[in-house]
Amino acid sequence: MKTIAASEARQSFAAVIDAAAREPVVIQRQQRNVAVVLSMQEYERLTQLNKAEFQRFCDVVGERAAAAGMNEAELARLLADDA
Repeated sequence: MKTIAASEARQSFAAVIDAAAREPVVIQRQQRNVAVVLSMQEYERLTQLNKAEFQRFCDVVGERAAAAGMNEAELARLLADDA
């Protein structure tokens, strides 16, 4: 992964975009990582991974809720309960 200073990134943004097509580029300001530039392909790959992981999480929560007796009627009762 390539790392460059924010001032360099500002001066040569086209080169940063070109480099990001090959690998993520970390932008640093005052020697702290503040941003990452990555290709659209890599961004889409990561967002798909996040969606899949979130779906797995929801499936596990749903299975645990069902095992504990949660169903549509119980959920409606809980949501309607003012107490």
